[in-house]
Amino acid sequence: MSEIRIECPAVYLREYTIDDLESLHALTWQPEIYEFLPGWNVSREQREEWFVHYELEENARFIQAVAEGGHVGDLRLRLGIIEKTSDEFIGWCCTGIKDELPEPEREIMYAISNKHRNKGYVTQAVKGMMEYMFQYTKIESLVALAHIRNLASARVIEKSGFTYKKKLKLEEENFLYYKIEKIR
Repeated sequence: MSEIRIECPAVYLREYTIDDLESLHALTWQPEIYEFLPGWNVSREQREEWFVHYELEENARFIQAVAEGGHVGDLRLRLGIIEKTSDEFIGWCCTGIKDELPEPEREIMYAISNKHRNKGYVTQAVKGMMEYMFQYTKIESLVALAHIRNLASARVIEKSGFTYKKKLKLEEENFLYYKIEKIR
């Protein structure tokens, strides 16, 4: 596999491209996003530094690891959520190790533009990412976290098939913790 494209009913997921930088940066400054992802709304220069020197490069290493047997280790994968009718970058769906959890576990995380909420796009994206991870990597389980005040995110996680496990506190914030296991 030289590139990733995950088809969903109304959206698709694909690797970030350099053309996504401006859209990604603008999304991180939407209040609905930085309320639950503080620290993502950084300067344009910082976003470009992370995007070019970490995110794009790590995606390439992740794809290489999949091609070499699926042992992705602690590599992160960052995919854009693209609306099919407009081909617009409307959000992201990513996966990576969450070091703050008691056992380092692989998390799925996501965000979507305020103009594209309540259309089922994020649930489609999460399900697509899960299927990809379980089919093409050696990952056996995934976790998802929803800030206790982010009821919309908790609904997405539940609709995607994750099972609620417990409440937990990370960095002085309360979260709902969900998990899903690979079906054999």
